[in-house]
Amino acid sequence: MPNITEKNCRAEVKRRNKIYDASCSGFYVSLSPTALPTFFLKYTNPITKQRGTHRLGVYQQGQHDVAFWRKEAWKLKVRIANGEDVARSARQTRRLQAKQSGVTVAQIIDERIAWLAEEIEHRRHTEHGVVIKKKPRMKSHEELARHLERFVRPRLGRLLASEVTNRDIAQLQADILAGELIANGEKLKGSISSARHMRKSVSGLFNWAAEVGRDYVTASPCINLPKLPKEEARKRKLSREEIRTLWHGLDRPDITIDRRICLAIKFALASMLRSWELLHIHRDELQGNGLADKHPLVIIPEERCKSGREIHAPLSDLAVEIARQAMGNHEWMFAGRWGDEPLNRKAMACALRGNKASNGRVRSVGICELLGIKPFTPHDLRRTAASLMGSIGISRATISLCLDHTIKSDDQGAVPAVTGKHYDQDPRIGEKREALQKLADEIRRIVSEPVEIELKLQQAA
Repeated sequence: MPNITEKNCRAEVKRRNKIYDASCSGFYVSLSPTALPTFFLKYTNPITKQRGTHRLGVYQQGQHDVAFWRKEAWKLKVRIANGEDVARSARQTRRLQAKQSGVTVAQIIDERIAWLAEEIEHRRHTEHGVVIKKKPRMKSHEELARHLERFVRPRLGRLLASEVTNRDIAQLQADILAGELIANGEKLKGSISSARHMRKSVSGLFNWAAEVGRDYVTASPCINLPKLPKEEARKRKLSREEIRTLWHGLDRPDITIDRRICLAIKFALASMLRSWELLHIHRDELQGNGLADKHPLVIIPEERCKSGREIHAPLSDLAVEIARQAMGNHEWMFAGRWGDEPLNRKAMACALRGNKASNGRVRSVGICELLGIKPFTPHDLRRTAASLMGSIGISRATISLCLDHTIKSDDQGAVPAVTGKHYDQDPRIGEKREALQKLADEIRRIVSEPVEIELKLQQAA
C-alpha cells in the first residue's frame, strides 16, 4: 500500500474513493467528484476499545497539503495513545464555539428549514426500473416550517440554543394550550392540536441540532414534558338532509363563492380524495382519453399523497360530470382565478367557514352559515362519504381502499400492515370503481329530492 501523494489529491476524480496511507496507519483521504479531498484518521480508543473516525480537514495546495495532515494525524495518534477521548474533546470544542458565537434558536430554525427543503436524489423502484427524482429532503417541509415559524420562533427565537431548557418548552406548551401565545402581534387560539404540532417540530429541531457534526446543543431539552390532554376524535359527518341542502345550495345563482370552489366541494364528496390531492389535479394526471375515457382514471403522484405512494383513483360518472364543469379548457381541473395555476389548497376550507379580519369584522360569510348547516371541514366530507358507503353495505376493507388507508383486516381476518405496504401492490381499481359508483348512485338518490334553502345573506359589517 503506497503513501498518499500530492498527485492523488490534484488528479481529476470521477467516482468516490478512499486512499489509505502506508506510513501512518488509519490515515486516509476521501476523494469525491463534488467535494475537496478530505483527510480522516481511523483509530481505536485504548480505554473503551471502540473504533472511531476523526475528520482532520480538507486539502489546500501549499498550506494544508498531504504532509501537513500526515503530521496532524501523528499528533492525534499520540493524544489517543495517552488515553484522550478525541471524539469527546471535539464535541466539547464545537459546543464551546457554538456558545461563544451565540447560535440562537432562530438561526438553527433557518438552517433546519433550509436543510429540509434542500433537493436531493430519491430513488424509487418501479416496474419499469429505478426512477431517480430530485425532491426536497422532507416532503412535509413547508408544513413543518410553518409550525416552527408560528409556535417556536416567536417565543424561543432570541434565546441561545444551548440555554433552552425543558421548562421553557413546558411553559410554551402551557401558553399554547391556554391561548396565551402571541405571534406577529396576534394572540393565537389555544388548542391541543397546536401544542402537539409545536412539540413535534421543536423536538425534531433540537434532535437535529444535537446530532454529531452540528453539536449546537448537548442534548434535546424536549424531555420530561407534561403530557398533552387527549384529543377528542373528530366525528362530524353530514346527514342526508345536510348533503341535500349543501348540494342544492352550491348551485344557487345567488351564492357568490367561486363556482369552481363549489364544484370542488362536490367532487371531494364524490371522489373521497383529500383537498391537496384533488385541487391540484392536472390534465396530464388523467389517464387514457381523460374524462372522455370509457373507464376514467386519475393517478395522483406520490409527492401529493399522504401515504407517499401513488393513488390510482377511478372516477364515477358523477365525479366526471362535476370535473367536466370545473375543468373546461383549462389544464387544471380546478383552476384558480386566472386559469394558469390550481386553486389554493385551503380554498374549500376558507369558503366553508368564511373569512374574518383580526378585529372580528366579517369579510365574507361562509357557505355553512349561508345554508344554515352546522360547520364542517373538507376532510369531514371523506368521513361522510365513507359513512354513506358503509350504510349501503360496502365492506370496510373496500372503504379503506377508497380512502387510501392501510387495510388491517378483510373478510378473511387480520392483514399484516407490511403486506399492504410492501407486498400487495395491486391498486384494486375495479373494486374501487364499483364502490365509488355505488357512492355516486347513493348521492344522486339523496339529492334527487328537492329542498328549500333560505340563504342567510349578510352584508360585511
